[in-house]
Amino acid sequence: MRVIQQAISQPSAPQAQTPAPTTVSNTPAPVAAQTAATPNAVYEAARLERSVIRNRLENLEGQREELVQQMRQGPVSDADRAGLENRLAATDQQIAATYIDLANSEQLVAQTARVPGSTIEPPQGNPWQYGPPEEIVGMALGFSFLLLLPFAIAFARRLWRRSAAVTVTLPPQLIERMESLEQSIDAIAVEVERVGEGQRFVTQLLADRAKATALPAPRSGGAAGGPSA
Repeated sequence: MRVIQQAISQPSAPQAQTPAPTTVSNTPAPVAAQTAATPNAVYEAARLERSVIRNRLENLEGQREELVQQMRQGPVSDADRAGLENRLAATDQQIAATYIDLANSEQLVAQTARVPGSTIEPPQGNPWQYGPPEEIVGMALGFSFLLLLPFAIAFARRLWRRSAAVTVTLPPQLIERMESLEQSIDAIAVEVERVGEGQRFVTQLLADRAKATALPAPRSGGAAGGPSA
């Protein structure tokens, strides 16, 4: 964090200075001194440090929760409880210190963000490169369905009314032939009825004659008791 603060305090434009006499040294110069940090690099470093502090804070809070759970679970000895309490107190101190570091890191990120050239917006690509989003497609389909539904209903009702209004018209010659055929059928039915009546009459006459021939002839003479004197 000190290196980042020093990089912020340094002027962005280099000033002309007189070259100092070079001296040979076996110790390598630090990396921060060899390369000039750009505002964007300083800003990204501050953000990276903030994310690291947040991760450390989450880990400490998880450890504290585990210690609390261990203390709440079944009966423990006094020595174990004292150790857990000491660890819990130490963890609370680390959490408090981490909160302070996080606040300083947030302030540092805000300071580096105000430096010109610190934030670089990524190039905006074409949002329709891979086709329209699913939400737009769904809205378009729903709107099209609602718009075309009344027209479809009106067209269906028109077809239904047209089909119901159609009447069958036959040519006059066919109508005359059907009328003559109907009259012929009626005449045939009358003749069949007459033939049936004649057959019934003949059948009844033959039946009566057969009964008359089947009766015995009456006998002539005296009484049935004996011969006459």
